[in-house]
Amino acid sequence: MPRPGRVPPTLEAVAAHAGVSRATVSRVVNGTPGVRPELRERVRRSVAALGYVPNSAARSLVTRRTGAVAVVIAEPDTRVFADPFFAQQLRGIGHRLAAEDTQLLLMLLEGRDDYDRIDRYLSGGHVDGALMFSLHADDPLPAMAAASGLPTVFGGRPGWAAAAGEPGPLYVDTDNRDGARQAVRHLLAGGRRRIAVITGPLDQTSAADRLDGYLEALGLAEPEPALLARGDFTAAGGERAMAELLARSPGPDAVFAGNDLMASGALRTLRARGLRVPEDVAVVGYDDLEPAAWSDPPLTTVRQDVRHMGELMAELLLRRLGLAEGPLAPVVTPARLVVRAST
Repeated sequence: MPRPGRVPPTLEAVAAHAGVSRATVSRVVNGTPGVRPELRERVRRSVAALGYVPNSAARSLVTRRTGAVAVVIAEPDTRVFADPFFAQQLRGIGHRLAAEDTQLLLMLLEGRDDYDRIDRYLSGGHVDGALMFSLHADDPLPAMAAASGLPTVFGGRPGWAAAAGEPGPLYVDTDNRDGARQAVRHLLAGGRRRIAVITGPLDQTSAADRLDGYLEALGLAEPEPALLARGDFTAAGGERAMAELLARSPGPDAVFAGNDLMASGALRTLRARGLRVPEDVAVVGYDDLEPAAWSDPPLTTVRQDVRHMGELMAELLLRRLGLAEGPLAPVVTPARLVVRAST
């Protein structure tokens, strides 16, 4: 950072310090592709050493870019700030964008009126692209992104009505079906036979795919009604769903919950009813975020690398914007069962 009273360094000064042309410095500063990695790194070191700060207004005129990306989460703040999943995803996104000197603008949905606000913002030229996740089947956000012409990457497999006719939307997801299959097969291998499932909202593809994986592992076409309870990906939802399952007879001897928060709620209900985990009821979650290892007992769960998935979303968008190189294709990351004391 320039010292007070010091004349700010110029583009020419950075070029002389780095031993490259002014044009090369301009391309690096403006994020233009076509500069060899070693030269790009040399310029960045000189920028840091001299404390050069680009004029953002001038840069926007040259590049027609704002240097900002909208991250749109189709959930209210009460959900986003209570679920460590979103914190990890945002950490990954922010880390990757910061490496390209790109800012993150967070937008949340409190109600239907917020769609108009977000639509105006996305179509108003305020950001270079958008990252969207936690979408529901009837969500208008994908259509808004398409109408605005903004490059967009989605978190989660597309499941909205128009997705089938779109030319390959970019997205990052984990193999939700396989993760659920691993969880249920582990319970079967442990001798469990009445395996219940607590699902997330089934208008989200992650919840629907995990339910499908559960059914595939059990060899069923449809879930047994007595062993199905719907949650909402929250701990309170898991508590309510577990109470519903225990009210039915006979009760389950194992539960696969669609995320760790619902699993933690299920553990709370089981403990309140005097049932032992895993002796009476085994419990498996999904996500393997830090609280899973802290639960009582520590939770068996399916690990998805949420922070890395955020980094991948940002990486795909940077490639679409020409700020990074690499293939442009959807990414599905592997899921892995992590066995702890709850089973």
